[in-house]
Amino acid sequence: MSINVGTFDRVFRAILGLVLLYLAFLSGLPAFDGAILKYGAALVGIVMLVTAATRVCPLYSIFGFKTCRT
Repeated sequence: MSINVGTFDRVFRAILGLVLLYLAFLSGLPAFDGAILKYGAALVGIVMLVTAATRVCPLYSIFGFKTCRT
Protein backbone atom coordinates (compact mmCIF):
# COMPACT_ATOMS: atom_id res chain seq x y z
CA MET A 1 0.00 0.00 0.00
CA SER A 2 1.22 3.48 -0.74
CA ILE A 3 1.26 6.43 1.63
CA ASN A 4 -2.02 8.35 1.45
CA VAL A 5 -2.14 10.29 4.76
CA GLY A 6 -0.64 13.78 4.83
CA THR A 7 1.06 15.59 7.69
CA PHE A 8 -1.96 17.53 8.99
CA ASP A 9 -4.16 14.44 8.74
CA ARG A 10 -1.49 12.39 10.51
CA VAL A 11 -1.18 14.82 13.43
CA PHE A 12 -4.97 15.09 13.73
CA ARG A 13 -5.33 11.29 13.81
CA ALA A 14 -2.61 10.94 16.45
CA ILE A 15 -4.21 13.56 18.70
CA LEU A 16 -7.68 12.06 18.22
CA GLY A 17 -6.34 8.59 19.00
CA LEU A 18 -4.68 9.76 22.20
CA VAL A 19 -7.79 11.66 23.30
CA LEU A 20 -10.02 8.63 22.70
CA LEU A 21 -7.68 6.36 24.67
CA TYR A 22 -7.58 8.90 27.49
CA LEU A 23 -11.36 9.15 27.56
CA ALA A 24 -11.76 5.39 27.51
CA PHE A 25 -9.34 4.51 30.29
CA LEU A 26 -8.30 7.54 32.35
CA SER A 27 -11.08 10.14 32.29
CA GLY A 28 -13.42 8.55 34.81
CA LEU A 29 -16.45 9.96 33.00
CA PRO A 30 -19.65 8.01 33.68
CA ALA A 31 -20.35 7.74 29.95
CA PHE A 32 -17.29 5.50 29.56
CA ASP A 33 -18.26 3.11 32.37
CA GLY A 34 -20.10 0.84 29.94
CA ALA A 35 -18.04 -1.72 28.07
CA ILE A 36 -19.35 -0.91 24.59
CA LEU A 37 -18.45 2.79 24.63
CA LYS A 38 -15.22 2.25 26.55
CA TYR A 39 -13.79 -0.44 24.29
CA GLY A 40 -15.30 1.10 21.15
CA ALA A 41 -13.46 4.36 21.88
CA ALA A 42 -10.29 2.41 22.65
CA LEU A 43 -10.52 0.48 19.38
CA VAL A 44 -11.07 3.61 17.32
CA GLY A 45 -8.21 5.32 19.19
CA ILE A 46 -5.84 2.46 18.40
CA VAL A 47 -6.85 2.46 14.74
CA MET A 48 -6.25 6.23 14.57
CA LEU A 49 -2.78 5.83 16.10
CA VAL A 50 -1.87 2.98 13.74
CA THR A 51 -2.96 4.93 10.65
CA ALA A 52 -1.00 7.96 11.91
CA ALA A 53 2.12 5.84 12.46
CA THR A 54 1.97 3.99 9.14
CA ARG A 55 0.61 6.91 7.08
CA VAL A 56 -1.72 4.47 5.32
CA CYS A 57 -5.50 4.57 5.65
CA PRO A 58 -7.28 1.57 4.10
CA LEU A 59 -10.52 3.54 3.64
CA TYR A 60 -8.64 6.24 1.76
CA SER A 61 -7.22 3.53 -0.50
CA ILE A 62 -10.67 2.09 -1.21
CA PHE A 63 -12.19 5.45 -2.07
CA GLY A 64 -9.11 6.88 -3.80
CA PHE A 65 -8.49 9.76 -1.35
CA LYS A 66 -5.04 11.19 -0.68
CA THR A 67 -4.14 13.95 1.75
CA CYS A 68 -0.40 13.85 1.10
CA ARG A 69 1.46 15.73 -1.61
CA THR A 70 3.29 12.80 -3.19
